[in-house]
Order: sequence, then C-alpha cells, then structure tokens
Amino acid sequence: MSYQPRLQKKYLEEIVPALMEQFQYSSIMEVPRLIKISLNQGLGAATQDKKVVDVALTEMSTIAGQKAVPTKARKSISNFKLREDMTIGARVTLRREKMWDFMDRLVSVALPRVRDFRGINDKSFDGRGNYSMGIQEQIIFPEIDLDKVSKISGMDITFVTTAKTDAEALALLKAMGMPFKNQR
Repeated sequence: MSYQPRLQKKYLEEIVPALMEQFQYSSIMEVPRLIKISLNQGLGAATQDKKVVDVALTEMSTIAGQKAVPTKARKSISNFKLREDMTIGARVTLRREKMWDFMDRLVSVALPRVRDFRGINDKSFDGRGNYSMGIQEQIIFPEIDLDKVSKISGMDITFVTTAKTDAEALALLKAMGMPFKNQR
C-alpha cells in the first residue's frame, strides 16, 4: 500500500463528513480542501550579504522537505541598494504528501514551540478562503539545528483552499487542528 499522511487520512475520514453536515453540501466535491501551502521568506539583508540567501535557502529546504527557490527583484530601487535580478528571498510551494506532512508538523510540533503562544489570528483570511500567517522565528521547527543558526528570521505561510468563503476555510483549518485565538 502507498503512503498516506496522517492528516490526509483524518481529513478524508473525519473532516469531510463533519463539513458536509455543517455546511449542508449536496456533493462531496463541494467540501473545501487544501490545495497547497506556500512558504515565503523575504531577505532584506541579502542586498549587503550574499551568504544570507544561501543560509535561508538551506533552512527553507530543510523545513519544507523540498528544495527552496530563490526569488529575484523585478526592478531596481536605489534607496534600498537593490538592483534588478538581485536575489532577495526564498520560497517553497508544497503540494500533496509534503503539504500534508508539513501541515501536521506545523500544528502538532512547531506552533506549540512558539514562546508565549496563545493561538493564531483568525482574521488573516483574504475573502476567498485562503489564509496567511507569519512566523517570527524559523527555530520553532525541530529540523533546524540551533547551533548552526546565525540569524533569526521569519517567514510567511499561506494556506490555499478551495473554500468559497472565509467561514468555510476557517472551519476546514480549525478541523485540521489549527489553534486559532478566538474559538467561536
């Protein structure tokens, strides 16, 4: 039998029937699902120090379990000492098994390690069923070796779903175990 992530199994067996009942869907295809998770890290210090980019790319690749891609500046901005095509960030897009594994690790391991954690903001939806959140420290992920970290940096994480409304997306993410602040 092929590998099926723990969270994906939970989604298929428990979350789908619960959401079908909650939102009165007539078809199983109407149930919102997670399409992809995008990790993005902007590196402002990369304009001065080129090694920052290499470190960020290896850290992002380690966290995601998939190779990170450098992002380049589209145009030059002299005030920021920025030139066109200069590398200023790193990003990874996770889908399928890697997406489910990352979501599972984020919810069960990484978020509980955040200092003074009281839940994530439930107002960061975009109106079309997608959710974005920021993380201040990449060291909350157990894959990162604290001795090798030269600089603490954060990242943005975006969850893209097929939900039509924010309420549906909130219900989906909450059922997947996302610890929102204001539990409704």
